[in-house]
Amino acid sequence: MPEAPYRYRSPDEDSARWLGFPFRDGDIVISTRSKSGTTWMQMICALLVLGTPDLPAPLPRLSPWLDWLVEPRDEVYARLAAQPHRRFVKTHTPLDGVPLDPRAHYVVVARHPLDMAVSLWHQAGNLDRVRMAELTGQPKPEGPPGPRTPLAEWLPRWVDREADPREELDSLPGVLWHLTDAWSRRDQPNVTLVHYDDLVADLPGQMRALAHRFGIDVPEARWPELVEAATFERMRRRADQLAPDPAGVLKDRSAFFRRGGSGQGPELLDAETLARYRRRTAALAPPDLLTWLHRDG
Repeated sequence: MPEAPYRYRSPDEDSARWLGFPFRDGDIVISTRSKSGTTWMQMICALLVLGTPDLPAPLPRLSPWLDWLVEPRDEVYARLAAQPHRRFVKTHTPLDGVPLDPRAHYVVVARHPLDMAVSLWHQAGNLDRVRMAELTGQPKPEGPPGPRTPLAEWLPRWVDREADPREELDSLPGVLWHLTDAWSRRDQPNVTLVHYDDLVADLPGQMRALAHRFGIDVPEARWPELVEAATFERMRRRADQLAPDPAGVLKDRSAFFRRGGSGQGPELLDAETLARYRRRTAALAPPDLLTWLHRDG
């Protein structure tokens, strides 16, 4: 018998909500770490599946975050059951924490960990912590928030911090745990790994490749419109419909689409810290994954 999925939990998510999920033929599961292209991949899937930039509902309703404790599980299941089209579901859980159903296709988006960390730092400043506590039943923060650690100080600490990868998935060990698990499954016919930098460099080519992997036939005349709708600037202009904020936890939805580029993370580290980062990652992930992830080839 296949091994039962590992249960990942945090104050606002629980991967056990996947247990018993009634998969349908053709379902797409989008598995990414935070700030690694989740919403971008959800939008790409929406465009390929629906064939139009005119989405019938806000993206977070079309493609719910199934693990998220803010929405009752039964409501999410019912909403997905009512969808007549091919479904595409979001999770931040590694693939060893979700049921691997042969009827579904699993897409894992990878981003350079340092770029992901920079986006994570900016995202933390855009979250309404009081609202999040209300929604998850956690104690509300007392008093005004204190001053944040500057990014230039925070990032080296993030590089050096020891953490249990299964308990702190947004730590450096957690990021590489998620990607190493996906990397080990990359030859399976229903698992696809996508690099964030490839989406930046060749969005049309990557969208065509995904359509082929999903078995979706897009009329040639539709491609320019669909690709344009998936560009970062166009998505930022539609932040009210696309940002993952159905419960109002973002202070500014447009700020969620902050930059969308690559390379800022490594640029913030001095040579000594960057070398330390390389040593840490070499101990946490296989060399062929790191070559692909860091674009060293």
